[in-house]
Amino acid sequence: MRKSLALGAISVGIVTLMSSPALASSSHPATPRSAVRIHEIFYNSPGSDRGSNASLNAEWVDLHNHSGHAVKLTHWTLRDTAGHVYTFGTYRLKAHGDVKIHTGSGRNTRTNRYWGHSWYIWNNNGDKATLKNASSVVRSRCSYSDPREIRASKIC
Repeated sequence: MRKSLALGAISVGIVTLMSSPALASSSHPATPRSAVRIHEIFYNSPGSDRGSNASLNAEWVDLHNHSGHAVKLTHWTLRDTAGHVYTFGTYRLKAHGDVKIHTGSGRNTRTNRYWGHSWYIWNNNGDKATLKNASSVVRSRCSYSDPREIRASKIC
């Protein structure tokens, strides 16, 4: 739809952008990057994979808060492609802080959380980690591929 406004002796044409669904949808700003993002996945713990708790806990995902304020992670989830899901209990990640989510068992601290799983989560040859907030909105993803299993970790 085209509308004209007369301003004295000058006629100015104005296009109404909202009349076109294609133009209206493209006018939305891009989604901002999440303050909390997956920073690193250590997917291939040292030694043979025998399932000891020490070996399981050498497999972890590190999250980093890039903001200058604490972020509440209560009910946020971290998952792999096979559907293993870690859900944060009551937890707040401090400004510019990091937290590692270890596969095995242990005592949760401010900087280390434990999945309590009895076998490895992260595939040595490739996988994808997805972090979702409490409303199930994806906040971060990180994938890796290591078919020959020559590396141990991926910086995201």
